[in-house]
Amino acid sequence: MTGAKFVVALSPWAHAATGYADVMLPIAPFTETAGTFVSTEGRVQSFKGVVQPLGDTRPGWKVLRVLGSMLGLPGFELDSADDVRVAAIGDTTDVSAKLANVAPQSPLPAAERPLAADALQRIGDVPIHFADPLARRAPALQATRDATPPRAAMNARTLTAQGLSPGDEVRVRQASGEALLFADLDPAVPDGCVRVAAGHALTSGLGGLFDPLTLERVAVAARASA
Repeated sequence: MTGAKFVVALSPWAHAATGYADVMLPIAPFTETAGTFVSTEGRVQSFKGVVQPLGDTRPGWKVLRVLGSMLGLPGFELDSADDVRVAAIGDTTDVSAKLANVAPQSPLPAAERPLAADALQRIGDVPIHFADPLARRAPALQATRDATPPRAAMNARTLTAQGLSPGDEVRVRQASGEALLFADLDPAVPDGCVRVAAGHALTSGLGGLFDPLTLERVAVAARASA
């Protein structure tokens, strides 16, 4: 049909796309294929798959190559992961000239924006086992301290100023989202700041990692009626 649009999802995992994608194509995770990445130091590092892809699964580049060829699109005549690397970044002896690590700037840096009277400064981090698609599906890693659910961590002065105690349930509001977390005592967090981890389902609806947020203590009665 002319003008018809279809959503095709390529993933090694079953996830939210199953609810809206017209087609799901299984691809191999990086552990089952070869590839290249550029580290934050500008180092080009290549890797090989350590196990065979499961069943009829294929590396993502192979699936895209077949789709591109079937649709008659140019630029998909690649036969190996090395060909993909050369097509993507060319000569890898010196990639520094191709890197641009300048983050896009907002009109006013977050640290310099005036806070609302009831706002606190968020300090966001991404714990090691939250965001990686392999680690967050590993039962053994999810049983470690690094995988504990996010909390709203503050120092003692900020807790007192907010009328909170460690263990209180709080409603964290930021941008158009909110999250229910437990307050935690962390002497390392500066005054007027709250450390709230990102990369987790509990905090996925919140805003920027270093933008203002507000807290509201959740009363026991309100929690019971929710």
